[in-house]
Amino acid sequence: MHTIIDWTAILQLVLALFAGTLIGAEREYRSKSAGLRTIALICVGSAIFTILSLKLGSPMNQDRFAANIITGIGFLGAGVIFKEENRVTGLTTAAIIWVSAAIGVSIGAGYYILAFAGVIIVVGVQQLFLILQLKIDKINQNSRYSITCTFKDETLENYEQVFKQFSLTVHRGKQVIKNEKIKGEWQLEGSEKNHKACVAFLLKDKTILEFEF
Repeated sequence: MHTIIDWTAILQLVLALFAGTLIGAEREYRSKSAGLRTIALICVGSAIFTILSLKLGSPMNQDRFAANIITGIGFLGAGVIFKEENRVTGLTTAAIIWVSAAIGVSIGAGYYILAFAGVIIVVGVQQLFLILQLKIDKINQNSRYSITCTFKDETLENYEQVFKQFSLTVHRGKQVIKNEKIKGEWQLEGSEKNHKACVAFLLKDKTILEFEF
């Protein structure tokens, strides 16, 4: 039995590895849960399954392997999404896992221009949109504040007036009274400059026992 080397398939795997490396480098740089090796392997794995699907599947059912990649990647992406207090993290990483698999499938199926365009768009979104996001955050950002102090009448209302003095939009959360202490939580919206000024002011308040921001 003679083994025939499929150089086209090998080239496709190399291209998938290169594409996954380009996309995963940014995730690795930011120390995300799915970094360089993970994204690269996802891209290569998706390409392998697609190549096998085209080679082993019947003419009427060549997409049977590739179709299941979507389901498998969905489970993998869900594993990097976490809920931390009042916010969800990992959504961007999950989306990158999903699109990396799509790029791997495109390469495995021989749609190189589509895959190349996908890589350019993903890398562009990672870099250019981050700059845009940082500029938007300077204009308006949403932050959670938590203050604990000795219970007094209208204590928390006084802090809400402080927030408004720094032009922060106030969304009151839960309030808890325990052992003669009161704890309040808020979601505050405003510019980065106003948040910093408000935090600096509150850090000087000696009546605050605990302050999280």
